[in-house]
Parts: sequence; C-alpha cells; structure tokens
Amino acid sequence: MKASIYWVKPLTLWLCALLSAFSSRGQNAGSLRLEQKIPLPGVIGRIDHFSADIGGKRLFAAALGNGSIEVLDVERGVRISEIKGLKEPQGIIYDAERSQLYVATGGDGKVRIYNGKSLGLESTLDFGDDADNLRVDPESEDICVGFGNGGIGIIDSSGQKVGTVLLGSHPESFQFDEAADRVYVNVPKELGVAVIDWKKRAVVAKWALGLSFANYPMALDRVNRRLFVGCRLPARLVVIDTTSGQTIKALPTVGDADEVFYDEKRRCIYIVGGEGSIEVIRQQGPDVYETAGRTVTAPGARTGYWWPSSDRLYVAAPAKEKQTAAVLVYAVGGAAMPNDR
Repeated sequence: MKASIYWVKPLTLWLCALLSAFSSRGQNAGSLRLEQKIPLPGVIGRIDHFSADIGGKRLFAAALGNGSIEVLDVERGVRISEIKGLKEPQGIIYDAERSQLYVATGGDGKVRIYNGKSLGLESTLDFGDDADNLRVDPESEDICVGFGNGGIGIIDSSGQKVGTVLLGSHPESFQFDEAADRVYVNVPKELGVAVIDWKKRAVVAKWALGLSFANYPMALDRVNRRLFVGCRLPARLVVIDTTSGQTIKALPTVGDADEVFYDEKRRCIYIVGGEGSIEVIRQQGPDVYETAGRTVTAPGARTGYWWPSSDRLYVAAPAKEKQTAAVLVYAVGGAAMPNDR
C-alpha cells in the first residue's frame, strides 16, 4: 500500500505541473501588462503612426495634430528630440540601412527624407495630396506611400520618385506579400481590399468585405496566408484567405480601430481601438480564432507600434482634458507557440 502511494503522489504532481504549464501558456499568450508611460508634454491633438530604429532603441511617433515627429529613447523612457512645423504628419518609416527617416504629411501631400542621426532635412518629394501610410518593399527596399485620391507612389534608394500604382480611391493601410508578389490595400471608399500584382504594378482583384465597412488598419499572417482587416462599421476584424479572397471570419472587436498587429510568435492579433482598449484575439488555427479579452488604454488611443524583438506594444494616448499625451508601453506575456504549422 505504501509503495503504491509513493508512486502515485509523484505521478500526480508531475501531471498537475504539466497541465498547469499548458494551461498557463494558453491563458498568458498575448496578455498585456502596462509597464510604463512615456510622457509627451506639450503635444496636442491626434497622434498617428509610428516607426522604430531597432538598433538605436528609438521610437518615432507622428503627432499629426501637433505637427511634429516625437523621438523617444525607449530604454530610458523619455522623449529626446522633436521635428516641428509639419503639416499633418501621418506615415513614418525609419530605414536603418540608409540611416534615413521618411515622413509623409497629409496636409501638403509631401514625403520628407531626414538624416537618421542628425534629423536634418535632406530632400522633399511632392505627391500632390494627402500623403499617408508608408511601407517598405521587402524585395527592392523601395519606400512606398499611399496618397491622394488613389495611388501608391514608389521612392527608390536614391530618394527619387520612380513609379505610381493607380487605385480607385485613397489607400489606407497596405501590406506586402512578397511570396505572392502582391500588395493588399484597404480602400474603404470602395468597400473592400484592392489586390495589386506588384510585378505588373496593376490592380488585379478587389475583395469585398460583406457588411463590414470603414476598413482602415490591416495585418498579414504570411505563413497561413491570412489577411486581418480592421473595420469600424460595425467594429469587426475580418479574416481573409489570401489564396482565394474569401472571408473566413468576421469577429466583433474594439471600436474605432486604427491599428492591427500580428504577433507571429504567439499567434495573437492585437487590435488598438480609439474607444480606449486593445483587443487580443488568439489564432488557434488558420480558420479558428478566440477572443482573449481587452486591456483598457485611454480615450482616443487608437495607434501604436508592435516591436516583436522586445515583446513590447507601444500605444499612443493623445491629450484629452486632464489626460496629458503619452506613449503607453505594454509588455506582452506568454511563450512562443509550437512551430507545428
């Protein structure tokens, strides 16, 4: 009898520990913990998109309403510099290879190129109207900008305009799918997503979103070929199969979303919404998703930056009445999911 008890007890403890580990991993993957607030004194109005200098530990924020670029040292948690006097800065890209900072300003339709170290202005390109989101072509490393009433402009390594892809209306967020030589573009006025054949530099398809409208942010799971589109009317995350263009899921989510990030390591989707919270959705499989809860942020906090190598999510909280503008820094919990895809 004693021998049986001595054998059962360690086995029971081992099984409990194993079950606890699996349960903890499932519960904690993608969980958010507010780590610090980086104050932005004197910054007023809406804050738009971000970029980062990974090696230099700097974060750049486009303070649209303030007409400035805010430069933060993320290790010390302080603002270290500003670029002022801009007309509605929106998109922003830091190019570490060239040590240049690209800033798109909607108020005058320009893309300005700054020295990445001194932040001195090097050149200015005119795109006519409403220069918005910026992305890097992963193959050519050209810088691409959505602008005007329907175009994506292309800037080469020498800082010259070298082409334009025409669209039917103003592009919002867009994502490069280099494996398929495609670019997916949110065109909310056309009630869907435009698909560009990047070799042909032409729109080859348009995917409808059903009864989901006001599609602004998007993210891409390149491994599973799933596109995540954030919609505001109603507040939904639409999941699209990029091989077929078919909608897989339409999940209710946080309101006024302007940023969607995909955490490939944890298979989690973070939706940043201006109603004042971040929604976390876990991807159990390419077609299986579950809501993992919301983390309260601040009113109007709808943009941010996902920094995968540091497991940090940065969220812009604009100034509101008694609320001083700040960047909220969230540590993301949970181990990486097994590589079984």
